[in-house]
Amino acid sequence: MEIRNATLSDLELVVPLFDAYRVFYGQTSDFKAARSFLEERFNNGETVIFLAVENDKPIGFTQLYTTFSSVSMKPFYILNDLFVVPEFRKKGIGETLLNYAKKHCQEFNYKGLALETAIDNPAQKLYERLGWEKDKEYFHYFWKNPSVN
Repeated sequence: MEIRNATLSDLELVVPLFDAYRVFYGQTSDFKAARSFLEERFNNGETVIFLAVENDKPIGFTQLYTTFSSVSMKPFYILNDLFVVPEFRKKGIGETLLNYAKKHCQEFNYKGLALETAIDNPAQKLYERLGWEKDKEYFHYFWKNPSVN
């Protein structure tokens, strides 16, 4: 297995994984929109994607977005997406992708990585084993614009 930092030239490898990730979270499959969304993120320099490949087949990815902490005045990443193709799960691929994200964060001297996940996501055990801590000090709120799906 190879892990690499995906670029725009890897778009056709990442799109099926990204689409499957969205379907996993209850969205309708839409390759065209997925391609457009990712292409825009790459073109605007708004994403870091680590791609797991085995025998030239994409088998997993994680996607990071940069944001900032006003209190510490430091950048940090939001680990927004993590997905491994079902038949490749429980083989350490998710852990490897998470560790690449941590290493990348350290290389660029970012404050850390934030992630959120579904309450019933079994990957929580993996996150905690790798050093993520469940936030016990803050609630996270989200306002949903009623005019956007």
